[in-house]
Amino acid sequence: MSRPKIGIVDDEAPVREALVALLAENQFDPVPMASIAEYRASEDATPLDLVLIDLQLNDESGLTLAMDIRRTSDLPIVMLTGRGDDTDKIVGLEVGADDYVLKPFNPRELVARIRAVLRRYGKALNPAFGHDVHSKMQFGRLTVDQKQRILFDDKEEEIPLTNAEYRLLEYFLSRPDEVIPRVELLAELGNDLTKYVDRTVDVLILRLRRKIEENPSKPVHLQTRRGQGYIFITNAMRVAQ
Repeated sequence: MSRPKIGIVDDEAPVREALVALLAENQFDPVPMASIAEYRASEDATPLDLVLIDLQLNDESGLTLAMDIRRTSDLPIVMLTGRGDDTDKIVGLEVGADDYVLKPFNPRELVARIRAVLRRYGKALNPAFGHDVHSKMQFGRLTVDQKQRILFDDKEEEIPLTNAEYRLLEYFLSRPDEVIPRVELLAELGNDLTKYVDRTVDVLILRLRRKIEENPSKPVHLQTRRGQGYIFITNAMRVAQ
């Protein structure tokens, strides 16, 4: 399979060069662009699998580009910014960005975030990434169809999940019977490590429990390990395609 093609829209040449080197070293095909105009000029000629967009471009806003992209396509978007303003993060996610990474970023974390977003879109099936995505996963009376990104009950009726709920469930199913700290869950879900870490994850856990547990107050699958994190207890197995 070809390498995932990653667009880089950033007006700082040193940042673009560093990102090109980092992505190339990690089995991606980087496509650097210095402005929104460059992105638009190459949009049709160079199909991308994901785009990194700097929030603050010269006399332009990366949010504008993100909104334009989201109006016409489901291209995965990761926003980059040197600002830690929570308002910017919220607006970025609301306009359709899939993740939001603060500069300066840890190279390994950025690569992990990109891979996580690609996985959620079904764009990282190359064995080089180390992932073997099966069609369906089952736990208890529920089944997750990973191709359609849908959760079904034992009567084959869909249980509606938000994007964040589905991402969380899929991540737990990829690491069954393993205690996962909150900070890891937050990194997977695409948030920065703010003072709201615990509350953010806990609220999302509560919402997911209400949809997958017979008794959310006494969860069988999604359990808390005080002082450690969360664990998903399941005998998840493949279901014939």
